Amino acid sequence: MDKLKQKFHEKSSALRTEMRAFSKANANLVVDQVKLSQVFGGMRGVKSMIWETSQLDAIEGIRFRGYSIPELKKLLPRVEGGKEPLPEGLFWLMLVDEIPTQEDVNWLSDEWERRSKVPQSAYDVLDALPADTHPMTQFVLAITAMQTDSVFSQRYAEGMNKSDYWDATYEDAMNLIARLPHVAAYIYRRTYHGGDHIAANENLDWAGNFAHMLGNTEADFKSLMRLYLTIHADHEGGNASAHTVHLVNSTLSDVYLSFAGGMASLAGPLHGLANQEVIKWIFGMTESLGTTKPTDEQVAGYVQQTLDNGRVIPGYGHAVLRQPDPRFTAQKVFAEDYIKNDDYVNIVWQLFRVVPDILGALGKVKNPWPNVDAHSGAILVHYGMKEYSFYTVLFGVSRALGVLANSCWSRALGFPLERPKSHTFEKMQQIVKELS
Repeated sequence: MDKLKQKFHEKSSALRTEMRAFSKANANLVVDQVKLSQVFGGMRGVKSMIWETSQLDAIEGIRFRGYSIPELKKLLPRVEGGKEPLPEGLFWLMLVDEIPTQEDVNWLSDEWERRSKVPQSAYDVLDALPADTHPMTQFVLAITAMQTDSVFSQRYAEGMNKSDYWDATYEDAMNLIARLPHVAAYIYRRTYHGGDHIAANENLDWAGNFAHMLGNTEADFKSLMRLYLTIHADHEGGNASAHTVHLVNSTLSDVYLSFAGGMASLAGPLHGLANQEVIKWIFGMTESLGTTKPTDEQVAGYVQQTLDNGRVIPGYGHAVLRQPDPRFTAQKVFAEDYIKNDDYVNIVWQLFRVVPDILGALGKVKNPWPNVDAHSGAILVHYGMKEYSFYTVLFGVSRALGVLANSCWSRALGFPLERPKSHTFEKMQQIVKELS
């Protein structure tokens, strides 16, 4: 048993014992009350899940195991001479609730490299698709194709004891995370670069190697990928992709099928696809205005025109947050350090100055502040990645870290099949009548 798996087993076993006793002792305690608006509004804000790896606060934003993003940038190991945290360190933290050492992170980089070979059948599935197939469609299909290698599926068919579900889930999670950059880079190169693929560099870390396989050898771009894959990794369990992975995995589907379901959810315009909508909107604005150096007044006019046409400003607003997204701020700090003179980056900062006041004046917007999607596209464009239909795949590679760490926890803690109750509209009318 490898050292990370052993540490996870020890911690999860102890928490499972504590959690079962806690649940039994407090089984009848009411922790939330559901409003009719929540029943009709997509269960917004209903407290109904345990999600160990991160917590989202409306004011403070995301915290991973209690640590803010600025704290993690200081505490997590980095490559020698680098400024950005290694995603391997965040995965270690999310899985076992400990800040890893440099040695731990180096071990995990090597372990993921050892597990990273993608089955040829997955590449064959991709090659059978038209090259203009949306990258997220390719990503979901490739993940599903790799399910033939699932340790959980094989061991379950052999009669695995439920006490070992966590072990098989851990193996699948580690293998899938290791392979995802290779699959994603393959999709990028076949879709946008004529299938001119780039072999992995085994001397690089997980994110650095991903940047290399995408085709950008700049040290700054590798730093960007380390930051990007860290800050997008988790956002508590209620967001659509995380909840989908949790739901599918609760049926004891293996993590390949569970993660594929989550990625299908991430591909929606109201979730991960929003990152490409932001840069499309910015491109549309610069084309309409005829300049990449608009004034604040020009930007404000285009924003108002968008609103007058009944459209939203992409990248602004969030279901939970009521302050600027700390992930937006982290990317802004990166851009200030590396590319502060870029035209599109400056437009993002202009929008940050202009949009909140305009949305706030409407009097009906709960959160007029930018979210994570508001900044990422402009930075990627600076480094040559203008193919915005690929951006959600990048998001998906990162999100695997959080949702698969949580899948390990769900199986280790023995969480049951998720099965909420539904009602017909007629039944809801009856309930309201009885309560009136």
